Amino acid sequence: MNRSWTLLALVLLGLTACRHPAPEAPVLQPPANQVWLSPEQATGLRLSVIRNQDVPDTLRVGGRVTFDDFRISHVFSPVTGRVVKLLAGPGDRLKKGAPLALISSPDVGSAWSDVVKARADLDASQREYQRQRELYEAHAGPLRDQEAAESAYKKAKAEEERAESKARLLRTGNDLGGEDYVLRAPIDGEVVARNANPGMEVQGQYGGGTAVELFTVGELDQVLVMGDLHEQEMSAVKLGAEVEVRVVSAPEHVFPGKVDWVSPTLDPTTHTAKVRIRVANPDRLLKAEMYATVSIPLVLPPSVALPRSALLHLGEQTIVFVALGESPDRRLRFERRRVQVQEDVSGDLYPVLGGLNAGETVVVDGALLLSGVS
Repeated sequence: MNRSWTLLALVLLGLTACRHPAPEAPVLQPPANQVWLSPEQATGLRLSVIRNQDVPDTLRVGGRVTFDDFRISHVFSPVTGRVVKLLAGPGDRLKKGAPLALISSPDVGSAWSDVVKARADLDASQREYQRQRELYEAHAGPLRDQEAAESAYKKAKAEEERAESKARLLRTGNDLGGEDYVLRAPIDGEVVARNANPGMEVQGQYGGGTAVELFTVGELDQVLVMGDLHEQEMSAVKLGAEVEVRVVSAPEHVFPGKVDWVSPTLDPTTHTAKVRIRVANPDRLLKAEMYATVSIPLVLPPSVALPRSALLHLGEQTIVFVALGESPDRRLRFERRRVQVQEDVSGDLYPVLGGLNAGETVVVDGALLLSGVS
């Protein structure tokens, strides 16, 4: 009888167990600063291990286009006179020695007259010096007269040399004779500018006044761009660095150039240093006095760096998602991590100033989707 009651109790317990199944295991919840995803949910994410590496950057400075000093010549008149005829104009291509303008100048005639007069004075003083020396040697004249004649002879010789030198300077432009002077191109090149007009009175360089530039002749297939560097930028710019130059008049065009000089001193007013860039200009698109923007590539010292795409800005915070491996239920764990980065660089890599170490794995593509997962 006792055995029957025991069997009945076991049957009743079994029926009760069938009507009330055992509760399921609770689902694990991630910490507040983490996101857990199944492998299927994480399919669109791209991860990368951060490491120490060189960080490329670009320094942009303002500049001004100027003529290449070795390929340009500013032409002044050596004589004072009047422009009689113009023989070249802007845009003309000339060979060295080609005529630019015809100037009527009394300086030309005076120069040749001075030569003739100086030669005559030299001959007379030389004969007088010779005569006084012979008299002195014959004890027929005093030493004082010989010395005076010698002094006059030396002065006449110096004056003759001065007159000859001035005449030589004007000789190449006095092919026509008389008082006409032909102003000629000093180098091969193109007439870039002309400031002379027919009938214009010009002041000569040798006349002691203020001479006016009459022509600018040069080659424009290469120009210079002069930029300004701040003190902290000087050490980063190296001679020979390949740069890019842009101007607003040709926004679609990039002009390659090369740094060939950095000033060793700072301007006391602006506290900047000049940098000079040589730029090829075969199409003549760059003009003197244009404003330009110069992009100089730099390489910052190696540091832990993040791709730009890994960063999220939430309010005043900059965060990344760091991969932490798998959770106990085999989901992928990602931690929201606040970081400090140097964002004033122009490349796609930002140096990390704090919050991450080399060797950690971060989400570099798809982080925005993670920010919306609770």
